[in-house]
Amino acid sequence: MTDRLKDKVALVTGAGSIGPGWGNGKAAAVMFAREGAKVLCADINQDAAEETAGIIRDEGGTAEVVVADVTQADQVEAMVKACRDAFDRIDVLHNNVGIVASGGAVEQSEEVWDKVVAVNLKSMFLTCKHVIPIMQTQNGGSIINLSSISSMRYMGINYVSYPTTKAAINQFTKVTAGQYGPWNIRVNAILPGFSRTPMVDHAVVKIVKEGTDPDMTIEKYYAWREKKIPMRRWGDAWDIANAAVFLASDESSYVTGLELVVDGGASLMLD
Repeated sequence: MTDRLKDKVALVTGAGSIGPGWGNGKAAAVMFAREGAKVLCADINQDAAEETAGIIRDEGGTAEVVVADVTQADQVEAMVKACRDAFDRIDVLHNNVGIVASGGAVEQSEEVWDKVVAVNLKSMFLTCKHVIPIMQTQNGGSIINLSSISSMRYMGINYVSYPTTKAAINQFTKVTAGQYGPWNIRVNAILPGFSRTPMVDHAVVKIVKEGTDPDMTIEKYYAWREKKIPMRRWGDAWDIANAAVFLASDESSYVTGLELVVDGGASLMLD
C-alpha cells in the first residue's frame, strides 16, 4: 500500500464479479482499498459484493456493502445515502456496471435493447445525478466511467447495444466533465481492450457463437483476439484497476474529460 488514496471514500458500482476470478469492479474496489480508500462495494448480487468487501477487510481495509439495482432511481439514491452515512463523503465514484447482449439492429429485441441501455448508460446518469451534488458541496471529486474500445469501431461481434451504449458513455463523460469542472469535479472514462474477465468467459464467447461463429470456444476466442493485440497478450482486471487508481488519485488532478484507452495497442490495429 502506498496511500495514494488515503482518506478518500470510493463508491464502486458493480463491485462484485459474475463468476470466479477478477472482474473490473472487483479489482478496482480492492486496489482502491489497498491505496488507502474506504470503499462502498455496491452490486445487485449481495454475495458477490460481500466477497469483495471480505477481501478488503481481510487485508486490513475498510469496506461496506450495499445491494442495489443501479437502473432504479430510488435504489441509487439509497445507495448514495448509505455511502455518505457510512463515511461522511464521496470522493470517488467508479461506475463499473455493464452487460452485453447478442444481436444487431435487426436481430436484437426492443426489450433487450432497453435493458442494455438502462444497465450500461442510464445507471451512470443516475449515479452521477445523486453523487455530483455531494461532490459540489465538497468542491471536488473524481468520477470514473467504464467504457470500451468497442465504442470506437466495429469489433467483429454482433451486439449492437453494447458498443452503442459505450460510445454514449464517452460523450456523457465529456459533457459532464465540462459542466462540473468549476466545482473541481473530474469525470473520465476508461476504455478497456481485450481483458480476461468473467464477463468474457460467461457472455462474450456465447454472443460470438450465436452471431458470427457457431464453433467458437474460449480458447479459440482468446487466440483470435490475441493476434490483433500489438503487445501479443491479453490484459486483465488489474490493468484496468491500475488506470482507475490513477484517475481516482490526486496524480490526475488536472485530468478530466479523458478517454483513457487501456488495450495493449489493440485499437491501433483493428480493421
